[in-house]
Amino acid sequence: MAESAGTVETKYYFFDGSFRLESDALLENMVIAYETYGNLNSEDDNAVLICHALSGDAHAAGYHPGEQKPGWWDDMIGPGKAFDTEKYFVICSNILGGCKGSTGPASIYKETGEPYGLTFPVITISDMVNAQKLLIDYLGIKKILTVAGGSMGGMQGLQWSISYPEMVQSCIPIATTYKHSAQQIAFDEVGRQAIMSDPRWENGDYYGKEHPFGGLSVARMIGHITYMSDTSMEQKFGRALKKKEYGYDFTQEFEVEGYLRHRGNNFIQRFDANSYLYITKAMDYFDIQKNHSLFRAFQYIKKTKFLVIAFSSDWLYPSYQSREIVKACKMNGIDVTYCEISSDYGHDAFLIEFPEETKLITHFLEKVKNDLVYAKK
Repeated sequence: MAESAGTVETKYYFFDGSFRLESDALLENMVIAYETYGNLNSEDDNAVLICHALSGDAHAAGYHPGEQKPGWWDDMIGPGKAFDTEKYFVICSNILGGCKGSTGPASIYKETGEPYGLTFPVITISDMVNAQKLLIDYLGIKKILTVAGGSMGGMQGLQWSISYPEMVQSCIPIATTYKHSAQQIAFDEVGRQAIMSDPRWENGDYYGKEHPFGGLSVARMIGHITYMSDTSMEQKFGRALKKKEYGYDFTQEFEVEGYLRHRGNNFIQRFDANSYLYITKAMDYFDIQKNHSLFRAFQYIKKTKFLVIAFSSDWLYPSYQSREIVKACKMNGIDVTYCEISSDYGHDAFLIEFPEETKLITHFLEKVKNDLVYAKK
């Protein structure tokens, strides 16, 4: 059985200067929280960057001292796992705009001594990636063996391959898209409106007061519905009742109602409402083709290899969006492998289907490494 990455700690990179955002706004004295697993080898060619999804953070694997729950992708990162820490130096950072150590709307703005709130500048996926690039430079890494992630993590991986193609040897975008569709934007907007409609939101100035937990909980409940599939919800809940008979009232009667409220209540204990607004907006802005074609978006990628993974029941980021990425890669002569995993778990499958993902990623990374060794001869 594969082992854990062990006891880990979150570290912090302090950027002492002005960081220019895609909006042209400047962010001063940025902080990026990150964790590392394994060791950088003597050739400095085994670095793996893991990018997290909307509600994730830098704690991707292993255990923090005194905690019983491992990192969010612990089944994939560690000795003998897909991202084998005996072979690779794995890095995961909390995104810019997050609320788990990196600079975001809940951070203190030095000029006022108060949290940024809505004075925090709007950010994009490109901004997140450019901030990660500063961290990678700080760590002394010149080449990244692979950038991998699911959902929004996959968006970051795609952006890395386009913004820094000379650095990225390979990319593993999982259950993701190259741009948010109208439906995906719509779900995000409903979640944002749930937060902003909470009277305790106070236009983002709720720090030091009661937080808009009701709105954030509803936003998470909405989001969680999109992460599952009709089949998985039917199998898990069906029409099961919490009691034997209908109560003919508006309490939690169905098991699925209780589950969603439980997920919402857990989420508000660890996430900031304003970060939810900023991150979902960044996802909505994401469109790697910009004003051009998807083909042109990939035209400057020459050596990066891709493993694109999708899931059959994912209706939040349906597999046709992954296939569009694959098509654009092939049209540009890029080495790309596409795998669609049959799963009933919906979008959440990338956090559940570990055996299949492990097989695909293990073989892909071995091929990438072998091709690099051959190219050096």
